[in-house]
Amino acid sequence: MFEYNRTAKYHETDQMGIIHHSNYIKWMEEARIEAMNQMGYPYRRFEEEGFISPVLAVNCEYKKSVCFDEKVKIKVFLKEIGRVKFTLGYEIYNLSQDNRLSAVGSSTHCFLKKGGRPVLIDKEMSEFAAALQKMNV
Repeated sequence: MFEYNRTAKYHETDQMGIIHHSNYIKWMEEARIEAMNQMGYPYRRFEEEGFISPVLAVNCEYKKSVCFDEKVKIKVFLKEIGRVKFTLGYEIYNLSQDNRLSAVGSSTHCFLKKGGRPVLIDKEMSEFAAALQKMNV
């Protein structure tokens, strides 16, 4: 499991003074990118190797609001991995409010070779698949 910390920015708030719901998805993406970097698999590396990684699905369930300048911690973990796609889970905690759970979510991804051919993760990206499996340790 990887953790990513950030501070809620003023421009991310809505008219009610709380973080707009769309920003939680952006935060999950930031956390995913950082987790991949920490694993040694930055997205740039995939692109240089001729892969692209579209998002197939994204989900977020909101529990408690986060406001401007509050600190959050986003936990990223592997939920599921198949031959062609994988799903990451996210838990967003508000560190400024007694570490309360503010949101949970998931995102599902695959890899394609340029031209659109799906990549078999277990065969063509076995090292990456092993690194993903370690996210649950």
